Amino acid sequence: MGLFKRKDSKHSIHSEEEQDSLSAHSTRNSTASLRSSAVKSSGNLPVSIPEVPISKPPDPNLDPAAYLRSIHAVRERSKIVLQKARADKLNHFDVDMSKFEATASYVVSIIKRDYSPDYSSIPPHGRWQHFDVGGRPRIDQLLQSWPSTIDPTERTRRLIDLFLVSVLLDAGAGNKWSYKSKESGKVFSRSEGLAVASLEMFKTGLFSSDPTEPCQVDGAGLKKVTVEALAKGMQHSEQNPLAGIEGRAGLLVRLSEALNNQDLFGVDARPGNMLDYLLSHPTTLASSVPIVSVPTLWSVLMDGLAAIWPPSRTQIDGVSIGDAWTCKALPQTPPAKPWEAIAPFHKLTQWLCYSIMVPMTRLMKIHFAGAELLTGLPEYRNGGLLIDLGLLTLKEPDVQRGLVTYKENSRKEGQPSMEVVPMFSADDDVIVEWRAVTVGFLDDLLEEVNHQLGLRGDDALSLAQLLEAGTWKGGREIAEVSRPNTKEPPIMIISDGTVF
Repeated sequence: MGLFKRKDSKHSIHSEEEQDSLSAHSTRNSTASLRSSAVKSSGNLPVSIPEVPISKPPDPNLDPAAYLRSIHAVRERSKIVLQKARADKLNHFDVDMSKFEATASYVVSIIKRDYSPDYSSIPPHGRWQHFDVGGRPRIDQLLQSWPSTIDPTERTRRLIDLFLVSVLLDAGAGNKWSYKSKESGKVFSRSEGLAVASLEMFKTGLFSSDPTEPCQVDGAGLKKVTVEALAKGMQHSEQNPLAGIEGRAGLLVRLSEALNNQDLFGVDARPGNMLDYLLSHPTTLASSVPIVSVPTLWSVLMDGLAAIWPPSRTQIDGVSIGDAWTCKALPQTPPAKPWEAIAPFHKLTQWLCYSIMVPMTRLMKIHFAGAELLTGLPEYRNGGLLIDLGLLTLKEPDVQRGLVTYKENSRKEGQPSMEVVPMFSADDDVIVEWRAVTVGFLDDLLEEVNHQLGLRGDDALSLAQLLEAGTWKGGREIAEVSRPNTKEPPIMIISDGTVF
């Protein structure tokens, strides 16, 4: 635990030559192993980087809970639903495979519009871009605002602190909320508004217990963040309601408890200390750049943050699985085993993975082995794209059931009666099936989009690039055209602020 007690890295005074002389195993100040060029955003391996063996998933017959919590299970379980979709045998959606090529073409048109011909410039999907909304490089400006004595390792820790909290606060904001930046006076909504709000709260020290170090997140600091304090920071009010404000505050409180794991988060209980854990982990390889296994990062997030998820979530053998739900399109009991009926997604954990990998790659030149295990994000922008373009159509009985829920919710919440769409809770089988098939079709779209762009081999887009430049953006844009008043997805999900 001595690693986490050292504070000298925050204000390192080592010269570059002195740092080069430090042990290659030092996870705090060594920059000697970080000299090679940054890894391409597409995740392709530079010639000098050796391949690292990736751990296999747990055996579901021996430990079903561990399997369903693994990253491997998300794609494997979703593939079963995808196979039914291709045969138009889903329970809640009609599937028109004749629309698949046109769906890919729409995504290609968005990518070409914004990035042609330099597709290699597409950044990987992550929170960083949301912070930079409006063309203002807020993260670069944040980094520049810190003294030069703060070394790259501590800078990365701070960004992990920020990104983790920001991602956990990134559930759907609703269509009535917006945030007016205290720095620029500009107004932002949705994910970008949540990003700017979380950044400005971070800079004021709302999440830190140390007045001399406002730009950090620690357990003691999070404990003092009440619903009222978060509501004030988010500018939440009756006139400007942020969906799920209590759920978001609850996540932060539970995060403060999870950060007590000193092995992962150090004695000062900071999310950013996971960097030290990762760099010193036995599976991490010191090459021309540090090579961290994605399953190792995944374990840190899934095991280290397990306490933040509401206890009401799906459980197997008394173990909470997190963002995983019973899906009737999967084998049911009997004769199938109970775990076989569950579709795991772990959307926030995956979004967190995608997001914090970016600063670790950019600042520390870390390469992540096994990044291809991460899936497309099963959320309403990616999934909404498939519905708005006609690949998926909600079956009429479910449409009527969802409309009843929407109207009831509208009366309860006092929302305006416009652009009424079907609404369901997160655990409804409609939503679970929709999310599972979204994961599967995103893999298929990646292959088809690369084909239409004529990209192959090292030039092909990664899934993270497709999400960033194509499907997520395309889903939002087609929603704005299809429902210009609310810009909401074609199916609404009742949000408690902890999943979507």
